[in-house]
Amino acid sequence: MLTIYGVYRSRASRVYWMAEELGLEFRSVPVLQARRLAEPLATDAPLNTHSPDFIAVNPMAQIPSIRDGDLVMHESLAINLYLARRHGGPLSGQTVEEDGLLTMWTVWAASQVEPLTVKIVLTYDNGLENSEGGQQTIAVSCRSLRKPLAVLEGHLAGRQWIVGDRFTVADLNLAEVLRYAQSEEKLFQAHPNVKAWIERCQSRPAYKAMQATRGKEPIEV
Repeated sequence: MLTIYGVYRSRASRVYWMAEELGLEFRSVPVLQARRLAEPLATDAPLNTHSPDFIAVNPMAQIPSIRDGDLVMHESLAINLYLARRHGGPLSGQTVEEDGLLTMWTVWAASQVEPLTVKIVLTYDNGLENSEGGQQTIAVSCRSLRKPLAVLEGHLAGRQWIVGDRFTVADLNLAEVLRYAQSEEKLFQAHPNVKAWIERCQSRPAYKAMQATRGKEPIEV
């Protein structure tokens, strides 16, 4: 059985969404981010990214990780590419060319988009969105996102999905990366194709199932 390490309120959310899309049976190990705990190494601390038991799984001390049989993997977007290829179906590439495009868009999401969107979500997570520094961080990130969003806006003109004529792992990976910026409504209103696309992605039953479980997790530890 697939084991997913990480709480839903983390980058593990995208792996849980993928597992739901594929209809996989999985075991969830709720590893917390150490930064959310005052004393992550205390003897009574919940399992977290600094816990020795988790470090044995991922020496980088980051979530998510998975264990699938004898395979242990880290890096959420790579995990999803692996799961798509392993289980096949419409989320995976149907040709070598599609495999290449799924990888290209996933790497693009990781390199061109997520470094900017994560600054936005962390500003909110840390309660700094109304501070001068927080507002500056959000404004700079939004300005920097205009170019990649313009590229995506053009790519989505006349099409419903990123690769081919169906929802794939590329849509899932990119939608989860862009979710971190959805607090900035004007950014998406300025890119209507992107806005409509991410709404299609997030209307899927598997996404709603993931979010329902995520919503039950406590925000404060």
